[in-house]
Amino acid sequence: MDLRTHLHAGHAIPAQPLALDANRKFSERHQRAITRYYLASGVGGLAVGVHSTQFEIREPQHGLFKPVLELAARTIDEELAKTPRPFIKIAGICGRTEQALAEASTALGYGYQAGLLSLSAFKQDTEDAMIDHCRRVAEAIPVVGFYLQPAAGGRLLGYSFWRRFAEIPNVVAIKLAPFNRYQTIDVMRAVTEAGRDDIALYTGNDDSIVVDLFTPFTFDVGGKKVTRRIVGGLLGHWGVWTQAAVKLLNDIKAARQNPQLDVQWLDTAIAVTDMNAALFDSANKFAGCIPGILEILRRQGLVPSIHCLNPHEVLSPGQAEELTRVCRAYPHLIDDNFVAANRDRWLA
Repeated sequence: MDLRTHLHAGHAIPAQPLALDANRKFSERHQRAITRYYLASGVGGLAVGVHSTQFEIREPQHGLFKPVLELAARTIDEELAKTPRPFIKIAGICGRTEQALAEASTALGYGYQAGLLSLSAFKQDTEDAMIDHCRRVAEAIPVVGFYLQPAAGGRLLGYSFWRRFAEIPNVVAIKLAPFNRYQTIDVMRAVTEAGRDDIALYTGNDDSIVVDLFTPFTFDVGGKKVTRRIVGGLLGHWGVWTQAAVKLLNDIKAARQNPQLDVQWLDTAIAVTDMNAALFDSANKFAGCIPGILEILRRQGLVPSIHCLNPHEVLSPGQAEELTRVCRAYPHLIDDNFVAANRDRWLA
């Protein structure tokens, strides 16, 4: 599989959650089931060890970074052996340079083809220091850039940073997740003006998924109009209702071929964002985003609890009711029947 060709085709790539039992112990059985669910849904890749997987897996008292990456990779390989198809395994890469390089080495050892590079450990550093870090990690593993919103632990990164980042040869994709239109445009313009049409652009803006996937981003480059598009999504939101998400992306790809946009897509855009508001707990500055994901999977029987490694991460007051509301309001965007029909097999 050619990595860049696969990424440019545009795929639904979920960010994998972490399955913990009632005692906050890692449940390998349920973790395998989640991975099987994603494969059966038709995703084009999986991101593991990222924000949705809980950054705390790296803490020594938990020691789950390697076990989680290994189990996901093994399960993916087992499922793909039955029905081979192109697929990308992406590992979250965190920390200062020494830690990031160690995580990249671990990921490569388990067969991951790229690293989603978090810069959360560089909140006070200069742009030069961050670019140097990115270059060093990219020498070790193909890099997916990550513009993470400050509410989830990221920092603001302006046009200058992304213009320089786009010049790093081994950058294969960028996940845009600032949850901000101005900052999304900064990244799109930087990559376009850098002439890097080999960098695939993926939305991580869970509040604007449909709009991102339909929007042509056109800029003047050397006197010529150049248009780039966001081709797929690497999303925590797509860690649930995943079969419906794959269908949504495929429908959007087909609709993009029509020069006339059906305004019904604007209704869908609002529906998906409304669902994300409940899932990610936007009313409480995203405090319940990881428990929200787990609550949907718990209701479907794919995880045994909504516990997080951090015991303070819980559903916000009223969030469960909001999740019930959006599931009832948008039945075409959930996949409860699909999960119910296959859950026992995935858990076996």
